[in-house]
Amino acid sequence: MTGPATCFDVLVIETAASACSVALLVDGKVVAYQHDEIARGHAEHLLPMIAALPGKGRADSILVDCGPGSFTGLRVGLAAARALGFVWNVPVRGFRTLDLLATAAGRLHLGHDRLLVVTLGGHGEWFVQPFTRQPDDTMGALAPFRSLRPEAALEAYGADWFAVGSAAAAYAALTTGMAVLDLAPDAREAAGLPASLLMEKAEAVYGRGADAKPMAPAA
Repeated sequence: MTGPATCFDVLVIETAASACSVALLVDGKVVAYQHDEIARGHAEHLLPMIAALPGKGRADSILVDCGPGSFTGLRVGLAAARALGFVWNVPVRGFRTLDLLATAAGRLHLGHDRLLVVTLGGHGEWFVQPFTRQPDDTMGALAPFRSLRPEAALEAYGADWFAVGSAAAAYAALTTGMAVLDLAPDAREAAGLPASLLMEKAEAVYGRGADAKPMAPAA
């Protein structure tokens, strides 16, 4: 006896920042969506939000934000995605937060071809990654993302960008005349991610090493 047929292609889970959002996609289009600005408490909110979607969110595959972002948020999203993928017997793939933000900004601001995604990291650092518009109108990364102190970020990338993300305004404040977009990750924007930016294996991308260091073995 087979399980119930599903009518949704993809369930998207986004928990990398302060908000928690989920979306259902069919043929690359958003057909249902839940969003909650919660700051914390992703673990308590995520599964009820998925259950509130049509068909309780069941889909033929799952996409989950793998970071970089909130350590706790990422773990919650990944755990839920893996558990649902196991129960539903469907594939679970990932995407990166900065790719998602660049994709969203590229769609919203077609006049800007050079984007610098700048988001809040840990210990006073920012996650920073440059993107440029490709011939197919998608945004492609010019280099891997880095975790940098503000002054090091400015030295590395300068001011000739359209800054996007939770630390975009702070970055622009170090320069003069830079256009900015304060943009947060949103599950709906995963509909615009090109296949080349998807991770076949959903694994956390933290962007920084562990803060706690192992103790040296006793002599």
